[in-house]
Amino acid sequence: MDPLKLAAVLSNAQCLFSEADIARALDVIAEQISSQLSDSNPVLLCVMNGGVIFTGQLATRLQFPLQMDYVHATRYREQLSGADLHWRVTPATALKDRTVLILDDIFDVGETLSAIKSWCENAGATKVYTAVLIDKQHNRKTAELKQADFTALYADDFYLFGYGMDYKGYWRNAPGIFAARPE
Repeated sequence: MDPLKLAAVLSNAQCLFSEADIARALDVIAEQISSQLSDSNPVLLCVMNGGVIFTGQLATRLQFPLQMDYVHATRYREQLSGADLHWRVTPATALKDRTVLILDDIFDVGETLSAIKSWCENAGATKVYTAVLIDKQHNRKTAELKQADFTALYADDFYLFGYGMDYKGYWRNAPGIFAARPE
């Protein structure tokens, strides 16, 4: 994609949450997670690629022993809308008899997070929690799972990018959460 067009996407986007807003929200969600999971020896399971920034920033706020691993399952594959779930990598850590916390960037329709949660349960996890950086508010939630156990932020139904969420494979590194303007 043309770097000038990509620069224009960011400059024309609306910043919904600044880095400071996100930091405050991460402090709150870390406290909630710590209160619930600090004695459970959990496995934090990052959903790649989108969850990597959220996971990295949240994990340093969790001051209790935990293990970290990742899963790579995606519906978007750098597109603007989702399709069938495509599994690329499953966790190397054994989940049997463990508490698992799945961390993802966004809860949109819920299909990806719901499928990963079911996979963890089928792998023998005793308890599976979900946490997302942002939950898009709309009436199109299609999965059985309608919300995450822990949510840092809520946003209206825009195409979002930044802090792990991408715009056509770019701008996961944007310094905040942005709503893309229609092209």
